[in-house]
Amino acid sequence: RTACFVGLGLGAAVLATQSSLAAYDTVLISMHMVQHMLLNMVVPIFLALGAPITLALRTLPRRGRRSLLGVMHSRPVRVLTFPAVAGAIFIANPFVLYFSGLYEATLRNPVLHDLNHLHFVLVGCLWFWPLLGLDPMPNRVPYPLRMLGAFATLPFHAFLGVAIMSSTTVLAASWYESLNREWGPGLLEDQQVAGGILWVTGDLVGLVVFAVLFAQWARASEREAEREDRRLDRLAAAAAAELPRSPADSQRP
Repeated sequence: RTACFVGLGLGAAVLATQSSLAAYDTVLISMHMVQHMLLNMVVPIFLALGAPITLALRTLPRRGRRSLLGVMHSRPVRVLTFPAVAGAIFIANPFVLYFSGLYEATLRNPVLHDLNHLHFVLVGCLWFWPLLGLDPMPNRVPYPLRMLGAFATLPFHAFLGVAIMSSTTVLAASWYESLNREWGPGLLEDQQVAGGILWVTGDLVGLVVFAVLFAQWARASEREAEREDRRLDRLAAAAAAELPRSPADSQRP
């Protein structure tokens, strides 16, 4: 869990915001798209697998635990983590961002730009935490429905990638044209690369999600089988204890 949370979760966040990805994320949309996928999918998945809420509940003082449980079971959290709501936000969010003026606004305003990074992580957490997380959540659905939810939502990144890749209109064209960049790919070529990145990485992350869900489902089934075996053993022992003793047994001192 430490490796997932610190190494892969926070590590991916550092890579997305402190490397060359961050240096060129307002210059090349392809670099921005790699950053997008890291913050929106990779970081939330591994933060969830780190189970930080479980750790907090085990280590915080009693007042801190009560406060955290109050937040986890509050109405806003219950609504936002409800699978249908979280899935709809996860699907609609990138379409609204890229096919409106919001994306260009995040390129022009440094504060909005940083908030956009945070919003990628939060939207991803809303969806992947109830889906894959090990922490106690207010809306926990059975594994078959989780598999169905992952199957229904993840392809939309591929649809968005194809739409961006096949578009003949440059996103945030006025911003990118104002940079007068004389190196690297052309604006439309760079956008096509960005769409391809969104398409391919969305499918790759989808495979990771399905693999994690399948492994979690298998472990949960094993634990349930072990619990059922123990329950049957207890019933058998109780039934054996209630059997009437034989005459020979009753004559023994």
